[in-house]
Amino acid sequence: MPISNRIAEFRDDMIRWRHHLHANPELSYQEHETAGFVAETLRANGIEVTEGIGGTGVIGVLHGSREGARSIGLRADMDALAIEERNDFAHRSKNKGVMHACGHDGHTAMLLGAARYLSETRNFAGQVVFIFQPAEEMGGTDGGAARMIREGLFEKFPCDELYGLHNWPGMDIGTFAVKAGPMMASGDSFEITISSTGMHAAQPHKGVDVILTAGHIIVALQQISARNIDPLDAIVVSATQVHGGDAYNVLPNTVTIRGTVRAFSPTARKSAEMGVRRVVEGISLATGAQCDVSYLQQYPTLINADGAARSAELAASSVFNRVETNPSQTMIVEDFAFMLENHPGCYGWIGNGPDDNGRILHSAWYDFNDDAFFYGASFFAGLVEGPRS
Repeated sequence: MPISNRIAEFRDDMIRWRHHLHANPELSYQEHETAGFVAETLRANGIEVTEGIGGTGVIGVLHGSREGARSIGLRADMDALAIEERNDFAHRSKNKGVMHACGHDGHTAMLLGAARYLSETRNFAGQVVFIFQPAEEMGGTDGGAARMIREGLFEKFPCDELYGLHNWPGMDIGTFAVKAGPMMASGDSFEITISSTGMHAAQPHKGVDVILTAGHIIVALQQISARNIDPLDAIVVSATQVHGGDAYNVLPNTVTIRGTVRAFSPTARKSAEMGVRRVVEGISLATGAQCDVSYLQQYPTLINADGAARSAELAASSVFNRVETNPSQTMIVEDFAFMLENHPGCYGWIGNGPDDNGRILHSAWYDFNDDAFFYGASFFAGLVEGPRS
């Protein structure tokens, strides 16, 4: 029986799993009930389970019936977001202030569906490692992917290649997008602290205006992408927070600027950091304010290996109605990039349907589209079984 036909037969089970997870969301590193549900479902299908890697991570291992030493890793994220859900359907969140607003409930249920199918057929060589990752939303070096790696994920469960996916609102159901090379940006953060002696707003000449200094810095940061980076090598430098002052007639003694830098190439990433530091140093000298920079590299660029991208394209072509092989890159970050730093692999996007009426990622009105299950679970299973004659 074709993969898609069998998986379609237990679509209702995947929907039930997903609705249960959606109604019971848990924040990063608090996914205790979620992890328990995943582990129980895997064991019920005869899959070896290891819990606790990365705090609340769950690993399942399944061996195929055919000879071979290949080990393929499939990853799904499990955590939810600190958002109060505004939907009113039956499976809405029961946990106040927490909801699955990014579709990790759907990712988890799809991988469980693939695991169920593969446990029934075992029509593959070697082994498959099911990686249910916590804390993707926390991200960076504190997030689930980096922590699982630090705690020996790939020493305990070696993988020759890795695959993951994410639902994508605004892309049609039945569509898959993948490309070789950089697909999602690196992500760094910065904090700039500007200090001087505060003074009366009517007497600015008696000190250094840290608010004016902050304004100069924020504007000058934009010259980094406009004039310091190759125009063909896109980056984004965004100041996202400015904090300072608490009275209308007092110039404060401290202002803090926080922001993010996104890039695709290591060269642009390094140049951007140097640019931030150079801008702050120059304006500090010009105004006389004391300026300090804290710069943290948080996410690597997500880079799909050529061979793995081709394997993903082949698996998707037998399942999806349409496969896009050159989608636009995005400046959004993804901590699966940590897993791909030292392992060949691929990450793709699966269509979640229209993004109207608030159905966008991280929205209080978001919900994973249950019509995507058939495609995602079949894709995961097809990667493991390989091309069919």
